[in-house]
Amino acid sequence: MAGQVGSALAVIAVLAALAAAVVAVVRLRARRGIATAMQRATYDVLHTAALAAEPLRAGLTTATAGKAVRHLRSLVGAVGLTIDDGTRSLAFDGRGSHHGEQFTAAAKRALATHRSVVLTPADLPCDRVDCVVRGAVVSPLSGPDGRATAALVAVADDQPAPGLVQATAEAARWAGSQIALAELDTSRERLARAEVRALRAQISPHFIYNALTAIASFVRTDPERARELILEFAEFTRYSFRAHGEFTTLAEELRSIDRYLTIERARFGDRLQVRLQIAPEVLPVGLPFLCLQPLVENAVRHGLSRKPGVGMVSIEARDAGAECHITVEDDGVGMDPAVFAPGRPETDDGQHVGLTNVDERLRSVFGDHFGLVVDTAPGAGTKVSMRVPKFHPGVRA
Repeated sequence: MAGQVGSALAVIAVLAALAAAVVAVVRLRARRGIATAMQRATYDVLHTAALAAEPLRAGLTTATAGKAVRHLRSLVGAVGLTIDDGTRSLAFDGRGSHHGEQFTAAAKRALATHRSVVLTPADLPCDRVDCVVRGAVVSPLSGPDGRATAALVAVADDQPAPGLVQATAEAARWAGSQIALAELDTSRERLARAEVRALRAQISPHFIYNALTAIASFVRTDPERARELILEFAEFTRYSFRAHGEFTTLAEELRSIDRYLTIERARFGDRLQVRLQIAPEVLPVGLPFLCLQPLVENAVRHGLSRKPGVGMVSIEARDAGAECHITVEDDGVGMDPAVFAPGRPETDDGQHVGLTNVDERLRSVFGDHFGLVVDTAPGAGTKVSMRVPKFHPGVRA
């Protein structure tokens, strides 16, 4: 009797396990059914486009074209595809490469006219019996400005259908936009380097003259002090005019600012007071080269030098989670906020020297929401604030 009960329980256990398996399969099939055929197709297209975009965003070269051409052929749905600059093929994927000279001539024509070219069997004579090429669509890789330096050639094994013509044109327009973005990134980097050079040229005449005058005043009365100031001045100029690196650390920028303020205190004496509040954990944070020193110079030159009596410059750097918050504040004469209106040029006397330059470089590196915030009014001093991400791709001191 006990054996019969045990057998019955075993059968029930097996049936329960089978039932659970059936339920699991049904649920899995239902879960898979959430994605429709259209959704899967959309995902495939977007994923392929992302794979093609990555090399193109590095600029158009034979290497990047070679990495992108296979994905572009998948997007267009052609039997073969090449990227041609009108003089040669940069990369080819699929079938039809033996028609390379004909494709290059067609690409040159498309680039000259800025229009797509459709090639028929009559345009592509071939004596190879195994040739599958029956046509091709050639579309310039045009960016937003209409310029194109290469063309996309989609090879067809039949008379090119309207669908292939449209797909090639759209893929070429999209690829051209990616290349244009790469060129924009490159031009931004060149602009950032040019802005640093301009900032150096803008700052140096104002500071060097005053620094040398201050040092000269101690040569007879206090030679040792003059020697120390010369060394500080030499280190400051070496840092400011260094030839390498677009980025620095907050610690290096503060070290240079300390040398600057040492020389300025030699000029102003007890009139210039400095207060520092720096969180140690933000000292390694990377930021654009010479983006903090102009704020301090602006506070001294246009805030305190025109104020009678004692003036205070406060520099604070706080740890704010994923960001570092930096402020430079003075209790000087202040400025008219209209000076910082968008598009207004800097005044001839150098008022708000470098602030526009720093603001543009911060936005270029970190994004538009990381620009300077200036709080000022006549007679109320000036407070300049900035936010810097602790970690940002491409920012390496």
